[in-house]
Amino acid sequence: MISTRPADDRWAAAKGMLIAGSLIIAISLGVRHSFGLFLQPMSLDNGWGRETFAFAMALQNLVWGVAQPFAGWLSDRQGAGRVILGGAILYAGGLALMAIPQDAALFALSAGVLIGLGLSGTTFPIVFGAISRAVPAEKRSLAMGIAMSVGSFGQFAMLPLVLPLIDGLGWPSALLVLSALAALVLPLGLALSERPETASTVEHGPRTTAREAIAEALGSRDFWLLSLGFFVCGFQVVFIAIHMPAFLQDEGLRPGVATIVLALIGLLNVVGTYYAGLWGGRRSKPMLLVGIYLGRAIVIIAFVMMPVTPLSAYLFGIAMGLLWLSTVPLTNGVVATVFGVTHMAMLGGVVFLAHQVGAFLGGWLGGFVFDRTGSYDLVWGMAVFLSLVAAALNAPIREVPIARLRAARVQV
Repeated sequence: MISTRPADDRWAAAKGMLIAGSLIIAISLGVRHSFGLFLQPMSLDNGWGRETFAFAMALQNLVWGVAQPFAGWLSDRQGAGRVILGGAILYAGGLALMAIPQDAALFALSAGVLIGLGLSGTTFPIVFGAISRAVPAEKRSLAMGIAMSVGSFGQFAMLPLVLPLIDGLGWPSALLVLSALAALVLPLGLALSERPETASTVEHGPRTTAREAIAEALGSRDFWLLSLGFFVCGFQVVFIAIHMPAFLQDEGLRPGVATIVLALIGLLNVVGTYYAGLWGGRRSKPMLLVGIYLGRAIVIIAFVMMPVTPLSAYLFGIAMGLLWLSTVPLTNGVVATVFGVTHMAMLGGVVFLAHQVGAFLGGWLGGFVFDRTGSYDLVWGMAVFLSLVAAALNAPIREVPIARLRAARVQV
C-alpha cells in the first residue's frame, strides 16, 4: 500500500506528533543532562571516589545503547507509543531508586541499568522513527532538527532548576522531583501511538523483515563508517557532560560556573541542531558531519590550551553547544535516506549503540584516569584525536538510497 496523501497534508497532520515528541526528548535529555551536577555531592556523602559515579553513568549509557536496537525493533513493529510508555516507567522508577541510601552496586542498578533501559524508550531514536514515518521525505531532516532543538532547550532549562534543588532540598529530594518530571512523559507518549503498518504506507517496494534490514545495513561500508563516527560523538559528549562540573571546580571555579556552562551548551544546541536539520535537507549530511567533528577538535584544543577562567569556560560552552548534538539529526537523516524508514528506529538504534559504547568509555575513562593521575589531560587529548578520526570516517560516506529502494522508485 502506497500513501498518496499530499505532502502538505501529512506535514500538517504530523505537527501534534512533532510537538509531543519534542517535549519527550526535552524532558528525557534534560533530566539526563543534569546528572553531572550530582557527581560531587553524591560521591562525598557516600564516600565514593569519582570512578564509582562515573562507572554508573557509563553503564547507563552502555545499557541504553545495547537496549536501543531492541526498543527500536519493538517501536517499528508495535508503534512508538507503547515503547515510550514502558521507557517512562523505568526512567521515573530509576530516578526514584537513586534517591534512597545505597551502596555502589545498587547505584549501578538504579542509575545505570534502570535509567539506561528507560532512556532507550524515551529518546530520539524512538521519536525520530515515528516522526520520520509521519512526515513527507523532504521534511524529515527538518522535523528531526526541530525535535532535537526543542529537546536541547530542555537541557538548557533543566540545569538552572536542578542546582537550586540540590542546594535547597538536598540531592535525594532533587532526584525525586526529577522522577516526577520524568513521569510526565507517560501522557505525551499517547500522541506518538502508531499503527504497526504505518511504515509500509510511506515506502515503496516490498516490506523487508527486521533480519533482512539488519543484514542489509551491516553489509554496507557506509553504515559502519557512520556508526564509528557516532562512537566518537558519544565519547565526547558524555565525558564533558559528566566531568565538566568537577573539572571546573578542580580549576578553582565556583560550582555555578559549571551550571552556566552546561546550560549554555543546551541553549546553543537548540540553534545547532535546528540548523543541522535544516541544512541537512539541502546539503550533504556526511560533509556537514565532517565539519562538526573538525569544529569540535578545534574548540577542545583552544579550551585546554587557554587558562581556565569563567570567560573561557563560557566561550567553550557556547562553541561546543553549537556542535553538541547537531550530529544527531544528520546521522539519523543519513540512515533514513540510505536505508528507508520502515525499520528506521531499529537501524537508528544500532548506530546509536556505537554512540553509547563511546559514551561508556568517555564517562568511565574520565573517572578512571582522574582517580589514577589526578588530571583529565589524557582524556581531553583522546577527545581531540577521536574528533579527527570521526571527520575522516564521515568524509567518504555516500548519501544514496540502497539499490532496493532505488529500484522500487524506478518501478513507481
